[in-house]
Amino acid sequence: MSTYPLKSILSTFTNKNGKKLSLFNAAPVGGMSSLVIKIIILAMPFIEFFAIFNDFVYEKVGLVTQIVMFIVFMSIMMMIVFVIIYMTRKNVIKKITPSWETYFSDVDITIVLAVGITPYSDFFKHYSKIVEQDLSAVALHEKLKELFVQLQEENIDLLIAMNKDYKYIKQV
Repeated sequence: MSTYPLKSILSTFTNKNGKKLSLFNAAPVGGMSSLVIKIIILAMPFIEFFAIFNDFVYEKVGLVTQIVMFIVFMSIMMMIVFVIIYMTRKNVIKKITPSWETYFSDVDITIVLAVGITPYSDFFKHYSKIVEQDLSAVALHEKLKELFVQLQEENIDLLIAMNKDYKYIKQV
């Protein structure tokens, strides 16, 4: 297993301005680009439309059945989109976790990327300011270490509560 550079790790879940991506980009760590996934997701309804609404299908099932099929398949497609996004996110996190732990062993990547309130909820706000400075890899690593310490100090109560809850869950 290779260790990915810090900038590659960060580019899997942030854009060039430091904002969090809704669809993670697996390209920097050897996966499929988020652009390709977006194109596939956007093309799916059009492919479905042309597959259902054509003369061959019309002759076999009729217009009403075509409309019902379109609605049913569209709902199935929404589920497929959800699964694609979930699996992409899961695979990216799985690939970058070992490398992340070499850089920040005391910071859980899943908590940093969590959607809810965590000690690192403000990470992306601070990171976007750091990105503007265009730092080298070593300087970026040091800045991020300082940022995580700062966020841990600001949210010490939440961090303690989460650790107590985690230890309790582990015992049960």
